[in-house]
Order: sequence, then structure tokens, then C-alpha cells
Amino acid sequence: MTDEPTIASRLSFLDRWLTLWIFLAMAVGLSPAAVTSFNTASSVGTTSIPIAIGLILMMYPPLAKVRYEELGRVFADKKVLALSLIQNWIIGPILMFVLAVVFLRGYPEYMIGLIMIGLARCIAMVIVWNDLAKGDTEYCAGLVAFNSIFQVLFFSAFAWFFITVLPAKLGLAGAVVDITMGEIAKSVFIYLGIPFLAGMATRFALVSLRGKEWYHGSFIPTISPITLIALLFTIVVMFSIQGHRIVGSPLDVLRIAVPLLFYFVIMFFVSFFMSRRAGAGYPVACTLSFTAASNNFELAIAVAIATFGIGHGAAFAAVIGPLVEVPVLIGLVHVALYFQRRIGWGNRGENQ
Repeated sequence: MTDEPTIASRLSFLDRWLTLWIFLAMAVGLSPAAVTSFNTASSVGTTSIPIAIGLILMMYPPLAKVRYEELGRVFADKKVLALSLIQNWIIGPILMFVLAVVFLRGYPEYMIGLIMIGLARCIAMVIVWNDLAKGDTEYCAGLVAFNSIFQVLFFSAFAWFFITVLPAKLGLAGAVVDITMGEIAKSVFIYLGIPFLAGMATRFALVSLRGKEWYHGSFIPTISPITLIALLFTIVVMFSIQGHRIVGSPLDVLRIAVPLLFYFVIMFFVSFFMSRRAGAGYPVACTLSFTAASNNFELAIAVAIATFGIGHGAAFAAVIGPLVEVPVLIGLVHVALYFQRRIGWGNRGENQ
């Protein structure tokens, strides 16, 4: 008997079929009615008001879920914190940059989108993957909180370096983007900073008033679908605007998906065995691996759209992220559980 029925049954209905919902949203966006409706949507300058609202709402539920109070345990374990920093903020961005250059050098806009996905560390779905694979829930909560704060503070600097400075140093003239750190920081503040502050305020206020059990048992399940609804709305609008490009270049989805597939698999295995070599037990190794292997595609989409515009190839590439991530990470849950059974953990099998 395999683990598949158990894993599938533990995923929510919306999460289980996320890839299907995204494909359906793409199809709706390509319909003539959607093209007509959203090409006339109200905007201020280059910013579409409906899209801006949708992007902020998309980011709010994941940031309201974050257990910020768990940060203490992560900071107390210097080895785990150091491993997470290396995996998430050195290996992950560099690996995605290399894959983007290798596979998409001739498609600079897509290349930028892939690089931005690599910089956006996961703060939402990683909790699901970690739970399914029987990782350490407290460490996961702490690492998610840490990555959330780290992204607010440093995402703009990382993005500026990896999409403006590094391509120029490597002679990738066609991929150089003329954009300042301030422009990226403005987008990050609006689409990450605002929902971050709102999510943190919501958590501390409601947990104080109603308790954690009510907050996670009632409030979070109520607001969680907002992320998917806002994401699908954004995809519909994006595909209504980019329909001509998609119809004319159907292989572009595959071009973007292939390096993403390599990224998720390589990051998982590298992080898993790094963690094991460092002496972590299975629950912690599992948590570190899924934290490093998954990405915050909501943030990548939001910043790409806000910085470059909804019709830019970077935004299109960012949308392909969840199409690949969901099925691949479900497969890696099985791999993690296999490692739990077959690898000799000795006395390191529990949290350390």
C-alpha cells in the first residue's frame, strides 16, 4: 500500500487541484470576453487598480498564518539557522540564476521572471508540504517567520543585484534591466510590506482576543481561499492581456517549466543531504529541505507585475511557478517519507 491516498486526502480540495485551477484561469483569460473587459480596466498610470488590490489580497492570508512567536526557537539553534540561511539565501538564488541563464538566455524577460522566483522564499505552501512529510512543525513555523521578515528587509536588494548587477558582470547584455533598487523596494513595500504588517497585526490582535485554537481553526481557514481567488483573478487578467503571446508561442510554458523542475528537485536533494550531514534528525532535515525547495510565487508574481508591468514576460514566467511546483512537491513528499523509512537515522531520528 502506498502513501498516495493518505497524502491526497490530507491536502485541501483547493490545494489538491491548484494546477487545474490555474489552467482553467488561463483558459478564461484567453476568452474574448475577458480580453475586452480587462483591457479597459481602470488604472492609475501603469498600475491597474483591480490588479493592485488582488495582489495585496493574495499576499495577506499567507502572512497572517505565520507564527511569528516561533522565531525564538530558530534563533536559539544557530546550526539550523545557518543552514537555512545558506540554503535559502545563497544556494537557492544562485542555483535559479544559473538555471535561468542556461535555459532562458535567449528569452531575457522569462529569465528575469525565473530569477525572481528563486529569490522569493516560500512562506505558505511549505507548511503544507512539511506537514504531509512529517517534518518539524515548530521549526517550520519559525523558518517561515524568519523568511517573511528577511524578504521584507532584503528582497529588493537581492532582486536588484541578481537582475541588474550580475547579468551585466557576466556579459548578458540582452538581459540587463535598467531599474533601481528603489523602484523594486517600492513594489516590495506595497505588495509584501503592507500585507506583512496587516498579517502580523491581525495575528497578534486576534490570538490575544480569541486564542490560537480559534485563530488557526476558524479564522485562517476562512481567509485562506482569498489567496487562490486573488491568484486566479490575476492570472485571468494577465492572460487576457498576453493572449497573443501565449497563442503564438505555446512552447514557452515548457521552456519555463523545465528549469523550474530541475530547480525544485536539485534544491530538495541538496538541502536534505546537507541537513543530514550537519547532524539534523529527520523532522528538521525534512523541514529545512521543503523550506529551501519551495518558493513564494505569489511574491514573485506581485513584484514582477508591479515592477515591469502585467504584460512583461517576467510576470508570465512567475505564473508558471505554481504549475510546476505543486505536482513536483507532492512527489517530493513521497521521496521524503521514503528517506524517513529507508535511511538509518540512528539516534538522530527525532528533533535535534
